[in-house]
Amino acid sequence: MTSAGRPILPGAVIGVLGSGQLGRMLALAAGRLGYRVHTYSPEGDSPTGHVADVEVVGDYDDLDALRRFADGVDAVTFEFENVPSASVAAIAERALVRPAGSVLHTTQHRGREKDFLARAGLPVAPYALVDSLDDLSAALTRLGRPAILKTASFGYDGKGQARIDQAEDALAAWDRLGRQPAVLEAFVDFERELSVVAARGVDGRVAHYGVIENAHARHILDVSVAPARIPPQVERDALAIARATLEALDVVGVLCVELFLTRDGRVLVNELAPRTHNSGHLTIDACATSQFEQQLRAVCGLPLGATDLVRPAAMANLLGDLWQDGEPRWADALARPGIRLHLYGKRQAKPGRKMGHLTALADTPDDAAALVREARAALTGSHVRA
Repeated sequence: MTSAGRPILPGAVIGVLGSGQLGRMLALAAGRLGYRVHTYSPEGDSPTGHVADVEVVGDYDDLDALRRFADGVDAVTFEFENVPSASVAAIAERALVRPAGSVLHTTQHRGREKDFLARAGLPVAPYALVDSLDDLSAALTRLGRPAILKTASFGYDGKGQARIDQAEDALAAWDRLGRQPAVLEAFVDFERELSVVAARGVDGRVAHYGVIENAHARHILDVSVAPARIPPQVERDALAIARATLEALDVVGVLCVELFLTRDGRVLVNELAPRTHNSGHLTIDACATSQFEQQLRAVCGLPLGATDLVRPAAMANLLGDLWQDGEPRWADALARPGIRLHLYGKRQAKPGRKMGHLTALADTPDDAAALVREARAALTGSHVRA
C-alpha cells in the first residue's frame, strides 16, 4: 500500500472505479502527466477502457477481484460513486482510496446526504425521509405540494424522480419509484441552477472554478456557462457553501456542489457529486488546470493547480438524439472559431445518452452561450432561435 503521507508521483498507476466518459477524460489527463491508468467496471469496451492502460471487467460485489485490482495500483479514485461500501472497504485494504469511502457512503444516498448537510448547517430545501406510503402522506402534509419524490439511491439525470402536485398523485409516484426508500423534497421555485466544482488537497487547501450556471432539458444538463451571470453576493454565498461542504466531508479529491438560486436570492444545496462533473467539462479548454488534472493532483497528494478562467466559456452536451438522422455535421460546427469538440468513444448513439460535448470560448459568457448553441444546432443543419 502506498503511504498516505508521500506524494504519488508520475509513473505510478491510478485505479479508476467506473469506465464512462468521466474516467476517459481522467485517463487522458493522467497520460499527459505521465501516470498509468487501470479501470474497473462491469462493462468492457468502455469509454475509459479505450484510453486506459489496463481495462478490468468485473462486478462491484466481487470483493476478491477488487482486491486483485487494488494490488496492481498505487491509488484508487472514482468516476462513478454508486459503488457498494463493502467494495470500497475491500479496496482500501490494499490501496489508498481518495476520496475516502465515508464520502461515498454519505453522498450515494440522498437521505444520508440531506441529513449530513442539515447537521452541518448548510442550506437545503425542506425534506423528509420516506420508507412507506404512510410516510409519504405524512411528509406531504408537512411539506406541502408541489413536492418532488426521489429515490434515495441510484438517481441521476432525472431518473428516479416523480413530481407530486395533488394528494391523489402520491400513490402513483410511490409505485413509479418502485416503493423503495426515498426522499421527499419541497418544491423549489428557483431562478436558475448553479454548480461549484472544487477540489481539496491532502493539506486542506481548497481550489474552485468559480460558480457555473446550468440549464437543463428533460432533466439532463444541456448547457453550462462560466462565469455564472449572478450578483456578487450570490457568488460569495455559493463559494462559501462549497468550501464548507468540502471541509465538513473531509474530502480529498474533487467535489461538485449542485445548487439552486431561489427567486428571493437564497442559495440552497441540491445535490453533491464526489467526483468530476458534467458542468465542469468546460474547464478542459477554459482553465489553467482542468477538473480532471485537478482530481489527479488531489488524489496523488500533489499541489492543486491554478483554476483561472482563461476566457468565458460555455459547454453544450451532445446527446444521442443528434444522430437520429445520420452522422452529425462535425465540420459545420468546427468551422466556428472558438469551438472545441470532445467525443466519448461510445459505440451506439441512443436518445438521451451523453455522447460528447462542445465547448465555446468567447469574450463574454453571453457570447459563449450563444456560440455553443449555434455550433450544436449546426450539427443537424438547424438554427437557434433568437
